[in-house]
Amino acid sequence: MKLFGTDGVRGKANQGAMTPQSVLNLAIAIATQLSGARAGTRFGANAGSARPKVIIGKDTRLSGYMIESALEAGFIGAGVDVVLVGPMPTPAIAQLTRSLRADLGVVISASHNPYEDNGIKLFGADGYKISDELEMAIEQKFTALSEDDLAAPIALGRATRLDDASGRYIEFAKSSLPRGTRLDGLRIALDCANGAAYKVAPRVLWELGAELITIGDQPDGLNINAGCGATDTRALRQAVLDYRTHIGVALDGDGDRLILVDDKGAVVDGDQILALLAREMQAAGRLARGAVVGTVMANLGLERYLQSLNLKLLRANVGDRFVTEMMREGGYNLGGEQSGHIVLSDFATTGDGLIAALQVLSIVSAAQRPAHEVLKLFDAVPQQLQNVHYARGANPLANDNVQRVIADAATHLNGHGRILVRPSGTEPVIRVMAEGDDAAQVSAAVERICEAIRVAA
Repeated sequence: MKLFGTDGVRGKANQGAMTPQSVLNLAIAIATQLSGARAGTRFGANAGSARPKVIIGKDTRLSGYMIESALEAGFIGAGVDVVLVGPMPTPAIAQLTRSLRADLGVVISASHNPYEDNGIKLFGADGYKISDELEMAIEQKFTALSEDDLAAPIALGRATRLDDASGRYIEFAKSSLPRGTRLDGLRIALDCANGAAYKVAPRVLWELGAELITIGDQPDGLNINAGCGATDTRALRQAVLDYRTHIGVALDGDGDRLILVDDKGAVVDGDQILALLAREMQAAGRLARGAVVGTVMANLGLERYLQSLNLKLLRANVGDRFVTEMMREGGYNLGGEQSGHIVLSDFATTGDGLIAALQVLSIVSAAQRPAHEVLKLFDAVPQQLQNVHYARGANPLANDNVQRVIADAATHLNGHGRILVRPSGTEPVIRVMAEGDDAAQVSAAVERICEAIRVAA
């Protein structure tokens, strides 16, 4: 069974890789990599201890209880200690894994997906997502488990619950701001997506002095990301206008994305957030190596704006994991995605919607100007994305005519735009993106390429 995708293990709850039996077996397979005596390889922070330790957190999906119990049973049965923290944002688990010197952090979440889906993300002892090589080793072991991988009765793991997990993360998030920073006088509409941050995010903002209008904070196991959060800002935009707030903040189901709404109800995406943070960090002398790491989907307008500041935009593959890897390899401390993953490596090892929000809110508060004036730093270049499905096993991008059409479209943009055609990493889909100064030209380019792919498929 193929387990790992671009961001951990993910699937429909109670099907395939997300059944209790599959999850239990996955935990045992992971444990063999934690217990070096069996696997011959070891990672983590507790090399000298008798048993490895794993932190398990989750979002608010109904299936989280089932998956949590299966993971707990598998780890304990394989001789691994488990620390349960309940609903917590993904970045909080990464941070707790480091601060508690655990060997592994496990997040039960399908991020921005609907409640029917769920997933498992793994963080190493350093708080970063585990490597492809380690994922492969776990996947190989998953298909070859035996009773020898289980612990003797005396060596079973133990489970405890960390009662102050939320308090630890709240203080950690607040510490990302300079000492004494307050948000007094700032009226904020906050959408927690009925997800993992529904308790911690309001507390952080309230403790910093903000006046809050909170929505998406009543999870029932089925309403995570449903008409709310970073992937659907309609309710937040309405709240901003109805309550005349200074700004709106939207997180996603596991709290690692941030999308903003200004005081006029306009959506502010990750590209604009990166532009603002880059400018402020550069002015404060805190932006490392004169560059920002984005993705191949980052808008050309962002790249041009950064160039006006004598900064570079480096483009990684789509996915906050790839952004983080490029940041680590190059020593950069700001990166992110248009979708709202913002990575501030001075504070966090992965995208953290709440920490990113705090940095932006402190800027807006200090500016003493309306959010729409502070948050929009460049005009986005017209950009269009279209997906073309094809039969599994086919390879339409190998077709000569498709390549000719792509090259011709790029030529017609004549240096005033960009073409990106790439296969999805998770489904039989070709993603066609074009952007440029002429919206009609961009639209025509996308349509020509998509039609060529359809014919070839």
